[in-house]
Amino acid sequence: MLPSPVPSAGLAAYEAEREARFHVEPRALENWRKINRSAEVDYLPSRLDIENVSRCNFACTMCAVSKWPKGQRAKDMPVGDFKRLIDEQVGLVEIKLNGIGEPLMAGEEFFEMIRYARERRIWVRITTNASLLHLKDNYKKLIDSGVNEIDISIDGADAQTFEGIRIQSDFSRVAANCILLNDYARSQGKPSAKMWTLVQKANQANLPSHVQWAKEHGFTHLVFSLGLHGWGDTELAQRNHAEETRIPDWELWLLVERGLKLGVRVAFWNTNTKFSTASPKTLCPWPFDRAVVTSDSRTVPCCMIGSPDAFEFGRGSGKTFLENWQGGEYRAFRQAHLDGKVPQVCKGCYQ
Repeated sequence: MLPSPVPSAGLAAYEAEREARFHVEPRALENWRKINRSAEVDYLPSRLDIENVSRCNFACTMCAVSKWPKGQRAKDMPVGDFKRLIDEQVGLVEIKLNGIGEPLMAGEEFFEMIRYARERRIWVRITTNASLLHLKDNYKKLIDSGVNEIDISIDGADAQTFEGIRIQSDFSRVAANCILLNDYARSQGKPSAKMWTLVQKANQANLPSHVQWAKEHGFTHLVFSLGLHGWGDTELAQRNHAEETRIPDWELWLLVERGLKLGVRVAFWNTNTKFSTASPKTLCPWPFDRAVVTSDSRTVPCCMIGSPDAFEFGRGSGKTFLENWQGGEYRAFRQAHLDGKVPQVCKGCYQ
């Protein structure tokens, strides 16, 4: 079996932080023990994707942002709203603090959010395009915030490929920023960031170069994400499916071997692995233990959809996340999975 991604700090560090969270917030442990796969839930999610901004300075070809006016869907999430959500969701052990957008565009408020979650020993993971790390010492502020995992999207190992996919980007600036961040992380005794490459026809030919590029820019972990989706947008999904490429396993193993020689752990995230309605254990876990809260505080079932414009719970009702999570619409959504009647928006992830 091909290697799967692990935290740059290691699984032991991840598990230790979860135990620390249980220590400072006993209700999180009580909640953790209740989690199951039923339509009626008497617990809160243990993980959330919280979108602090829904805007980006890039317009990547495969991303929903490329279809939004001026690259923005909605207002940014106020820090106060974020703190209230964290305080309400006592079951949390982990958050991903970004959605469809570039989280560092929020500036100092982004770092304040990270620190607030980390003070409560919640594991914080973020994904960035690395374009803003040089501004105002953002690379230092990010490491110093206590963030646990940093994923950096690198979809080309040369300027032509990278800038052809990540429209409005500056390859040389991103490359320099990766070195800044990873060098500073090492100087502080922190794990380096993880490099993520979304595999597609436009970059398939130079995937071996990505492993070398990762080494040269201070990464010790590289993940190749296999498969594209459309964030619930049919038109975008069709465009992206046309750009998907299939690579035989033997070629992927060559990337692993190349990484071993260079000291880079190569792993794969396969979005083409489908869930099944054969039993509760093979269902998608998101409806039962995880969700997305967007920058304008709307509730979306998962990161594969991401945008509330495609699908959301409580549309137009103004309900809070908690009201949605415990409400009848979400309950019916879970029951549909359990009954083998997967909702249309989820069918792409099932066999």
